[in-house]
Amino acid sequence: MQVILKKDVQNIGEVGDLVNVKDGYARNYLIPNSLAEIATAGALAQRERNIARIKAKAEKLHQEALASKEEIEKIGTIELSAKAGESGKLFGTITTKKLSEELLAKCGLAIDKKTIILDSPINHVGEFLMTIKLSSKVKAQLNVKVSASETIKEVFEEEVAEEA
Repeated sequence: MQVILKKDVQNIGEVGDLVNVKDGYARNYLIPNSLAEIATAGALAQRERNIARIKAKAEKLHQEALASKEEIEKIGTIELSAKAGESGKLFGTITTKKLSEELLAKCGLAIDKKTIILDSPINHVGEFLMTIKLSSKVKAQLNVKVSASETIKEVFEEEVAEEA
């Protein structure tokens, strides 16, 4: 089935693209979620009339994403501290929500936590690489350095048994 995308859809295409997708995917996901419309003759004519406006809007969003990328990369490294055990393992994890809040505090950019991609969970002291997907074509990378704010002695069951 041919559809015209109303919004960017990951791994499918961008706004205004005419794409072929499976019938079920279009009927059950794309069309009900207002991500696409069926490519009828009227819709194709409307697409042709609006293609310049769509491309201009996409270019504007791309330029905004590039500006945001520069702001984010100016930060260099985000330094966080959290409670940790003697082995360096954190009590809890540093979440994407916490990273999003930190970015808002550092550079004033409101970044959605869903756009932050971590290679591995931040659950121990060290340095991590964080990728922020600002648009389908623009990604910013930022280092996150986690240190122990307070080291808490880890008590193992063996030590407790020896004391008894």
